[in-house]
Amino acid sequence: MTGHILQILATREMERGPEQPTDSAEWSHWKLALDQQGVAWLTFDKEDASANVVSTEVLEELEAVLQRLDQQRPEGLVIRSVKASGFCLGADIGEFSQLESRNEAAEKLARAHEVVNRLEQAPYTTVAVIHGSCLGGGLELALACDYRLAIPGAKLGFPEVKLGLHPGLGGTARLTRLIDPMEAMTLMLTGKTVPHQKARRLGIVDQVVEERHVAAAVAAAVKGDIDPAGHGLRGRVLSSGPARQLETRQMRSKSAEKAPPEHYPAPEALIRLWEKHGGDDDAMLRAEVDSFADLLMTETSRNLVRVFFLQEKMKGLTRTDAEPVRHVHVVGAGEMGADIAGWCAFNGLSVTLFDMEPEKVAKAVGKLSGLCDRKHRSPDQRREILDRLIPDFGNNGVEHADLVLEAVPEKVEIKQKVYEEAEARMKDSAILATNTSSIPLETLRDKLKEPGRLVGLHFFNPVAMMPLVEVVSHDQVDQDLVHRALAFTGQIDRLPAPVTTAPGFLVNRVLTPYLMEAMVMLDEGIAAETIDREAEKFGMPVGPVELADQVGLDICLSVATMLRDRLDTPMPPPPAWLEEMVENGDLGRKTGKGLYHWKKGKAEKEDKVPSAPKDTLDRLLLPMLNACRACLREEVIDNEDLADGAMIFGTGFAPFRGGPMAYAHRRGAEDIRRTLDTLAQRYGDRFSPDPGWPRDDTSETEGVPRQAS
Repeated sequence: MTGHILQILATREMERGPEQPTDSAEWSHWKLALDQQGVAWLTFDKEDASANVVSTEVLEELEAVLQRLDQQRPEGLVIRSVKASGFCLGADIGEFSQLESRNEAAEKLARAHEVVNRLEQAPYTTVAVIHGSCLGGGLELALACDYRLAIPGAKLGFPEVKLGLHPGLGGTARLTRLIDPMEAMTLMLTGKTVPHQKARRLGIVDQVVEERHVAAAVAAAVKGDIDPAGHGLRGRVLSSGPARQLETRQMRSKSAEKAPPEHYPAPEALIRLWEKHGGDDDAMLRAEVDSFADLLMTETSRNLVRVFFLQEKMKGLTRTDAEPVRHVHVVGAGEMGADIAGWCAFNGLSVTLFDMEPEKVAKAVGKLSGLCDRKHRSPDQRREILDRLIPDFGNNGVEHADLVLEAVPEKVEIKQKVYEEAEARMKDSAILATNTSSIPLETLRDKLKEPGRLVGLHFFNPVAMMPLVEVVSHDQVDQDLVHRALAFTGQIDRLPAPVTTAPGFLVNRVLTPYLMEAMVMLDEGIAAETIDREAEKFGMPVGPVELADQVGLDICLSVATMLRDRLDTPMPPPPAWLEEMVENGDLGRKTGKGLYHWKKGKAEKEDKVPSAPKDTLDRLLLPMLNACRACLREEVIDNEDLADGAMIFGTGFAPFRGGPMAYAHRRGAEDIRRTLDTLAQRYGDRFSPDPGWPRDDTSETEGVPRQAS
């Protein structure tokens, strides 16, 4: 609908009628017309796509348009999009994976630079009119224009670093020239987007204009009545050689804290570009091509591109024809229930929240207010969001909700009591969902009159940060309700991992052996910091000891005990001291003391720690891979892509490695089996290889070619 409106608006801006109609039929992705003032209006509308992306074909057509305009010599050129999603979402990432060599990538990129440079050097005024998302290659097209006008709501940024890359269509040189180079480098190093207001303050856009004023603003730009953005004296000083040397030292230090260069080379490559060539556009543009081509061939970039497509695949699961959920009723305002209720309200749904303890509901409202602060919502937006979270001390929302979600303690009898009370009062079409982290649904459904309406929706803590939701089915579930549950995860901006009911489902089933092996190592006298350091060197966001404290030692112990009781796979008994810690209330971060002491949300660690025994990493990592393979063999999850996506988005498994199964393929099944056998002989049969490991490791993760190590 928005795209259609924009088409109408673009037409109205030229409503005085094209003086020189142009034949755009030869172009699939661009439409061109001239108004009576001699201004060319070029609309970007990628064929057969819901969003614009910069592809080879798009650039080839743009070059043809510019050649045509060189002959017509308009007074100015306006570029804008008619897509509802925005100006342009970036480069066509699918083309990245088709490039087979560094030289091929460099040649293709150099050719693309020629087109963008031609736009920048056009002998007439060029104006980009930006609405919605203007990211990556789209922003680079806009930066090649003389002026940028933003419609309120526009978002601009360079997310390439999330793909193991940096801008590659001239953005590194043009952004550091246009605005304060420190601000420019920060945007590119973090991959963050900025809203239209901040983009104006930084100087990325020259004016913010309402849609109805676009034509007048364009006319002013073409006449030169708008002062172009620029960073002035400060920018020139910061771009000087001595200043760059000083600033890049600080950049390296900050960047390495979050993205170690041995795992994520793109930030260092970007810093090196600006350090060496900042202030010299021609040299920086040439070096950008070579640097981008080098990064594109790295294993990190290949894997992060794979992760991007995994994310898109999981998003695709939410696009169903199911009736949307409009009202959610949450039973239980503990840590998870409060956060789930708040997140649903934050994402536009009406939410009622019930708990026997009113103070917990009040605390949930306070947490949602804090979330609004962290997400920089305006006072009006905060009021609307908080109004959608309705305290429900009578549990009356159960009668009106499209989805009733239970988030009470992990006790079967408590959960079944909730279901007994809710089932008789729910709408016939409503979903009954549980946030259980480990209890099989065939156990929970036991006393339901209509067991088919029970679906698992397992969120991860913290809800506002962890994008995964396990959508759990069972053999009696109504598949229409599963589809509706999948659509619901998309409504609240989460990624679904469809799994079948089994002890621990997928994520906890895979994560628990990792955490428990760390407990065994602690019991052997290996320092917590030593264990965590080995996992972090591999690329985990935090080590298993710290992660156990973050999850909560009580939860870790409960899940480990349940899995040990219910699985055929051997698992070591939890150390006695772990049970004592839980009994004493030393549960980790939430109590301030666990395996570490915690202050202001951070674990206190020793700086100098002993070296790890040689097999430490394999002892931690291979049980995870083994459990993943078991879940695939048992069909807990459908395929390796979804298993990798679930572990990356549910646990933070090192994204640059592509997921546990992608890593397993690169390492090789034979090596994994052999190493597991060795560990089993040394430490016990909990390391016995799962029978699902292939004997001939020639398989590929679905839809994504396996990369050589």
